[in-house]
Amino acid sequence: MTERSAVPPEESGGTPRNGSRQTAPGGRPISRKSLLRAAVAASAVPLVVGGGVALARDTGAGAAPLALTPACDDGDDPTPEQMEGPYFKPNSPLRTSLVTSSTPGVPLTVSGYVFGRACKPLPGVLLDFWQADTGGAYDMSGFAFRGHQFTGADGSFTLTTIVPGLYPGRTRHIHVKAQAPGRPVLTTQLYFPGEPRNATDAIFDPALLMNVRSAGPGREGTFDFVLDVAQQPEPTDPPTDPPTDPPAGGSWAAGTTYRAGDRVTYGGGSYRCLQGHTAIAGWEPPLVPALWERG
Repeated sequence: MTERSAVPPEESGGTPRNGSRQTAPGGRPISRKSLLRAAVAASAVPLVVGGGVALARDTGAGAAPLALTPACDDGDDPTPEQMEGPYFKPNSPLRTSLVTSSTPGVPLTVSGYVFGRACKPLPGVLLDFWQADTGGAYDMSGFAFRGHQFTGADGSFTLTTIVPGLYPGRTRHIHVKAQAPGRPVLTTQLYFPGEPRNATDAIFDPALLMNVRSAGPGREGTFDFVLDVAQQPEPTDPPTDPPTDPPAGGSWAAGTTYRAGDRVTYGGGSYRCLQGHTAIAGWEPPLVPALWERG
């Protein structure tokens, strides 16, 4: 048996966390997670994790893990907190998939990483997810669309679920609690870009937007959590200093090494590189505002 929400007061108040974030073209803030993902993946390629794509880090030549760079810690806050809401239940099952082959709804895979303050991955982090079904209802009698898991040795996680439905007063969202071993719990929510209700949901925070793309009949989302866990920064190998070659220019091309300040053209527009990286397919300038600024 499920209960359908009727504008719960616990989830209809509050104000968005706007702060003084740097903004990308179109007004969307360049969130700390986006900068972190771009910097850590500067010399990497996407890592496919359980069917999802996590852009945060990869293995280098010979499958040796790439060292993480403390340069991605720009001093911003960790992943913002949000309210728990009225539908959390403790003791969810240990599982990475909340669906079966017959579960109705649009398939969704969410993957990513959990980092500490020095941008090093955190293994063994407890991630407890819960969400509404495709009709916008939460299961309060059982544990449908509820489950917890732990990050791997590389800080990665993957969740298989569906796109949650809408209910009055809220935009689409997924709830999550994240807790590193022996540390406080972070309670927050993940959001979907392009949702009309994002503009009217009083709780919505653009810093908590996932990167989402279509994947066949379903969708794939990525999000990297940053927990308030102190870590000792380590030097990177290879270094992440900008390349010393002459500035790249001309049309954007995968495989090209760009440094901050380089200018390229793509799709009839011109773009300026915000931080050094090696381009790969899928990182075209309009898709990665953390790496490219139009103009």
